[in-house]
Amino acid sequence: MNTLLLIEDDHRLAHMVGEYLRQSGFDVQHAANGLTGLRMLQEADSQNQAMSLVLLDLMLPDIDGLEVCRRIRALPSHLAQTPVLMLTAKGDPMDRIVGLEIGADDYLPKPFEPRELLARIRAVLRRHGPNESPSGVSGSVHQQLKFGSLELDRDARLVTVHGKACELTSYQFDLLWVLAERAGRVLSRDQIMEAVRGRELEAFDRSIDVHMGRIRAAIEDDAKTPKRILTVRGVGYVFAKQQD
Repeated sequence: MNTLLLIEDDHRLAHMVGEYLRQSGFDVQHAANGLTGLRMLQEADSQNQAMSLVLLDLMLPDIDGLEVCRRIRALPSHLAQTPVLMLTAKGDPMDRIVGLEIGADDYLPKPFEPRELLARIRAVLRRHGPNESPSGVSGSVHQQLKFGSLELDRDARLVTVHGKACELTSYQFDLLWVLAERAGRVLSRDQIMEAVRGRELEAFDRSIDVHMGRIRAAIEDDAKTPKRILTVRGVGYVFAKQQD
């Protein structure tokens, strides 16, 4: 059973969400503030009961959700990779963008339908599965891809450049894998998001561009003049095949 950590200071909402997710087969642990949530995340790991995903409210009484996400991503590597689904009040676009930039895997604006929350949780967990490849890669036998100094290991869900591990979220790894396995082929944003089994692309949604920026910052020598992931104006992205 997957255990979810819900960090939410609205006790009424936390109770409703917790009950709905428990009825859907999840174990839900609740923290009413950010510091308590961080402590529970680490304590669960020390007891070999690691959280499968963190549901993180943006507005918290002690430290805000953005700072909680930053601290999660600064934890030891296995904890830093814990998927984070951020709950943003009123769906403020800047909150979404900043959250994705600091490492959130997905976001959901309040108020939300419980069924949509459940669907997003399941999608993030599927993407984070260690032995599961992104959708749209059917029949693929590749477990590792190498482009000069850049190496991708699908089973380990690890990306290295010159032998040094890159810090990517599970979602960002899948985005990179989809592009790299189709190196040289231009993919639209819709094709990319569909391939990683994410939600449908919303009008004016910049989330995929934010993720691409994070990936470039992790794997490119100079993210401002990328050589691996190129933007094709009016279309989408292409992973260049060149070697180092």
